[in-house]
Amino acid sequence: MSLPLVLGTMYFGTKTDEATAFALLDRYVEAGGRVLDTANCYAFWASDTGAGGQSEQVIGRWLAQNEGLREHLVLSTKVGQEPREPGVFEAPWEGLSAETVAREADRSLERLGVETINLYWAHGEDRSVDLAETVDAFGALTASGKVARIGFSNHPTWRVERARALATARGFTPATALQLTTSYVRPRPDTTVPGKDHRFGWVTDETLDYVTEHPEIEVWAYSPLIQGSYVRDDRPFPEPYDHPGTTRRLSALADVAGEIGASQAQVVLAWLVASAPSIRPILGVSSVDQLDDGLAAMDLHLSPEHLARLDTA
Repeated sequence: MSLPLVLGTMYFGTKTDEATAFALLDRYVEAGGRVLDTANCYAFWASDTGAGGQSEQVIGRWLAQNEGLREHLVLSTKVGQEPREPGVFEAPWEGLSAETVAREADRSLERLGVETINLYWAHGEDRSVDLAETVDAFGALTASGKVARIGFSNHPTWRVERARALATARGFTPATALQLTTSYVRPRPDTTVPGKDHRFGWVTDETLDYVTEHPEIEVWAYSPLIQGSYVRDDRPFPEPYDHPGTTRRLSALADVAGEIGASQAQVVLAWLVASAPSIRPILGVSSVDQLDDGLAAMDLHLSPEHLARLDTA
């Protein structure tokens, strides 16, 4: 079984040069990692062209140099968030029309140099398109073999459930994955966290209840370490995290980390995996040392007593 840790590749080919990206991919696979997460829009905001696709291209070139490895990997990519006007963050997104989903899946397959995307995500909801049209577009991809599984990222739970019901009624395999953000500490309710502009991009108690009732659905968590806030003094937690619950949780986290000889960030990753329901963290790193730190978290053992203290803080 592969590691539960997913390697995030957002900045491969832009902020992370190709040589470093290849080194990260090599080390991740060497350690037993098998799941790579990217998107067709990564990373347009860091690109000279204002368009995405660099991350997929780097992965494709790495796969081409590692013949025979493809069959052992899970390739995860997304559609829906590339701006229609290159480089303009405020421009309308490409969205989830049938034409866009089909076109961009083919482009992602070409950049990755593969015949099948293991997990294809609707990156953000698009209410300008009838949900049935989007479901049919994804269903056509699975029926053709271009896509193996479907997931929803940054969607409200009720829309996910409606899409799954539509897919089942049409004879398609329904979505079996959600990608949202969460961590051990959480922001105050009804606040806006800088850089997290997806209204329905958060794991909530409803999310956890939903996937508990539907154990066939995985939850993947992006930004689980809140951009390094647990371990870097130069990256304090955003202001919405400043509340008594954070204070109590950080105290419990520090105690557990000290007792097991791990960093607080490592305990957060281990806690996500050990929680019920389990959550797969997506780790985005820029160096092999950072990756090794995250990989080491997968070897941590949190006792029932540790988990209870962390959960109830």
